[in-house]
Amino acid sequence: MVGISWRTAPVAVREKLAFREEELVGTLKLLTTQLPVSEAVLISTCNRVEVYGVARPGHTPASQVRAFLAEQRGLQPAEVSDVIYDHIAGAAVRHVFKVAAALDSLVLGEAQILGQLKDAYGVAGGAGTSGPVLARCLERAFGVAKRVRTETAIARGAANVSTVAVDLAARVFGSLAGKSVLVVGAGKMSTLAARHLHAQGATHIVVTNRSPEKAERLAAEIDGIAKPWTSLDDLLAEADVVISSTGARSPILTKQTMKKVMKARRYRSIVLIDIAVPRDVDPDVNDLDGAYLYDIDDLEKIVAANLADRAKAAEQAEKIVEHEAGQFEHWMRSQGVVPTIRALREKFAAVADAELQKTLEALARKEHTPAQQREAVQRLVQLVVNKLLHQPTAALREASPEDAELRAQVLCELFGLTPQEAREAEGRVPESVAESSSPERSSPQ
Repeated sequence: MVGISWRTAPVAVREKLAFREEELVGTLKLLTTQLPVSEAVLISTCNRVEVYGVARPGHTPASQVRAFLAEQRGLQPAEVSDVIYDHIAGAAVRHVFKVAAALDSLVLGEAQILGQLKDAYGVAGGAGTSGPVLARCLERAFGVAKRVRTETAIARGAANVSTVAVDLAARVFGSLAGKSVLVVGAGKMSTLAARHLHAQGATHIVVTNRSPEKAERLAAEIDGIAKPWTSLDDLLAEADVVISSTGARSPILTKQTMKKVMKARRYRSIVLIDIAVPRDVDPDVNDLDGAYLYDIDDLEKIVAANLADRAKAAEQAEKIVEHEAGQFEHWMRSQGVVPTIRALREKFAAVADAELQKTLEALARKEHTPAQQREAVQRLVQLVVNKLLHQPTAALREASPEDAELRAQVLCELFGLTPQEAREAEGRVPESVAESSSPERSSPQ
């Protein structure tokens, strides 16, 4: 996995690497066609941009993916080299599991990341870039998240970025009752914020969005009022609290715009909470008298107050992640021997089928008494055993004493032979082995 998150970079840097939803499919297809990456999932949220991938055999493309992410956003790899991180093998699996379980979130235990991860997985599936390994990994990650939420208290009272934004607004004013709140945007983040506003007792919520239909749907859901986007300046002049999260690539609330707004409201205080990445509000707005601007990075101050209570639950959750990651790594290692197992089964089946066919043909040539049929079946079984044991028997006999002892131990382990059974068999040489060192025996006539 390769990525950037709130742990390594401020929002001013994260927003440079953010991808819009409509860009994900094209980016995934480029990633898996231009680089030695056979499977890929790309998640881009306000707090992280990460690629989860499976390298093609013989390749370790982490550095190439680092450069790819930067170049896709028009940056030089060196510009973000200090904040992009990567993990491989078990470390990558543990990271994905922690992300799904919200152990790597800005708001520890928040529920939103799991939905975002599922959405990213769905996009990759639609793009054809998610294969069997990532499917197994992410499905297990979803299971880990469920275990963490049901077996620990980490989700108790947990909040996502949107709910923390509302909590911040309530903290500033003491209460949202009687305050005029403006929600700018009607996407996922804004919708979560609006729902929490309503649950927190905000009674006057105005929603505006470039798409009036989306604004009306959200307003209806929370008993709010939808207003046209063209009235944004007037709405800002009336609001006490503004929570903004749109998909704009550059600030929609510039310092110049807010300067006019502050004059229109006679410099009455306004709280602006920008939960968008890239940011909706020009950071310089904070320089205006009466304007109090908070962005995603500021929310960390509120999160810190909750971390102490959840630390113990997080420790328990880490143990779940460690156990599940170990199980997944075991599955991954087992995949390396699957071709050998398949080939072994096919070889054994071919030997058995060949000898069975010879026996059936011999029995079909003339009538046999029940005793003769029984003898034929016994010989068939003996022939199959001889042929299957010929190669390992020869390998044991031809090996040096040291190698022979090691091979014998491996065979005992593979076939479940105990030391006691080996000792008891010492001195007894099966007739089928003693008669011939060759697997070839004649078929019953």
